[in-house]
Amino acid sequence: MKIANIIAYVLVIVGALNWGLFGLLNFNLVSFVFGGARVMGSVIIYSIIAVAALWLIVSPFLTEGRLALTRGEDI
Repeated sequence: MKIANIIAYVLVIVGALNWGLFGLLNFNLVSFVFGGARVMGSVIIYSIIAVAALWLIVSPFLTEGRLALTRGEDI
């Protein structure tokens, strides 16, 4: 579960950075890498980031309010 949370956080940060670039500079990094906003690669990345965000919303409910990130402590 801890690995899933860490991966989800990294993916959500990537998504947030992409939105920040888009908002500030009108530059979509995912579209740039894959050659368009609606090509299959971009849609897959957007979907994976959305699933990661949903996981971060649901995960605390599955673990009695704790979001496990480290071995010793839970947040």
